[in-house]
Amino acid sequence: QVQLVESGGGLVQPGGSLRLSCAASGFTVSSSAMSWYRQALGKERELVATITSTGGTTKYADSVKGRFTISRDNAKNTLYLQMNSLKPEDTAVYYCNADVYYSGSFYLYWGQGTQVTVSS
Repeated sequence: QVQLVESGGGLVQPGGSLRLSCAASGFTVSSSAMSWYRQALGKERELVATITSTGGTTKYADSVKGRFTISRDNAKNTLYLQMNSLKPEDTAVYYCNADVYYSGSFYLYWGQGTQVTVSS
């Protein structure tokens, strides 16, 4: 059974840092494309960062480029999002997802989300 559990959110001052974790089970993170999304109150969910399965190529939204880093630890089967120089507009619920290949098809799974609040 595939499960994604995010953690690491919280309240941080502008300019601060947080590292989000997404612990995966039921599949291996190294074999799946995985992403972080976020959804601010009253807004649509938006893609923040993606890491591919093969090669580990990363892509970022323009709004976070140079401040956020997506990575994975294959030994811990965990996806991370390191967030630096945080801004109030980064406030949102952050979700990880995984595109898991199984029996000839891809299936998209989501975690439950973790709240990030950037405020002084």
